[in-house]
Amino acid sequence: MGALDGKVVLVTGGGNGIGRDCALIAAQEGAKVVVNDLGAGLKGDDAGSAGPAEEVAALIRASGGQAVSNSDSVTDLDAVYGMVEQAKKEFGGLHAVINPAGILRDVMFHKMTEADWDAVIAVHMRGSFNVARATIELFREQNDGAYMFFTSTSGLFGNIGQANYGAAKMGIAGLSRIIAMEGARNNVRSNCLAPVAWTRMTQSVPIKDEAAAERRKVMAEKIRADQPARFSVAMVSPAAAHVSGQIFGSSGENIILYSQPRPIETVTKEEGWTVKSILEEAVPKMAPKFFDLNRATLPGATAPKQPA
Repeated sequence: MGALDGKVVLVTGGGNGIGRDCALIAAQEGAKVVVNDLGAGLKGDDAGSAGPAEEVAALIRASGGQAVSNSDSVTDLDAVYGMVEQAKKEFGGLHAVINPAGILRDVMFHKMTEADWDAVIAVHMRGSFNVARATIELFREQNDGAYMFFTSTSGLFGNIGQANYGAAKMGIAGLSRIIAMEGARNNVRSNCLAPVAWTRMTQSVPIKDEAAAERRKVMAEKIRADQPARFSVAMVSPAAAHVSGQIFGSSGENIILYSQPRPIETVTKEEGWTVKSILEEAVPKMAPKFFDLNRATLPGATAPKQPA
């Protein structure tokens, strides 16, 4: 018995990286899989190809599983509705969405173009909206549905050169949380994962020094795409029906549960605040608990020193 026996799963970005392993592992666990992948390059600026999605679907079928491919873009809501209809037509329904589809256009913010911003937001943030919007009514009607969205430490912590990517990924965490809140009464659950894995995305990060080269070597050997994929498949299975609204991480064999923002300090002035009193009283009282941006970066990144 597999964890997803009798279930139908849509995997976006399923032709490469983590998405590829999500599709393969979901099939190994008994799911019928719609493998979606535009087949475009890492920056999403080429025409794309049906090849990657069909290659993965063919691998599943060759192993005795059931899968179909789809090469439409998650940025097109009508196309995503088409993926849902494809799942219904081919397999009789849809029960879960795993959504790692993504692109990168890394550049320092002061050099970022509108096109760099729009492209990344379209795939990650709008793409997440689209896959959820195209499926939420079905999941509510059948009183059963699961989402695994993909956030990133670039959003949760911050990473220099990724303002577009980090903003989208932080937005996805908020989207997932609210879908979980609204979906609870209909047994619709939603979680998100901030994965670290050796994929074409992480391979594209420049090596800046010897320490970064050593980290890359370790990542290639020990931090694989199948590890977050296996966790994602587990979280959309019926056995995880009680898990929703959480932010997880995966790095090698480490599974991480992240805290979520809550107030840590409140200062009150009954007679009201002035600009002067805010600067002289409120800020100094809160300052000891300010977050240190030097702790906010990904491994290997360098944050600017903050004023004392």
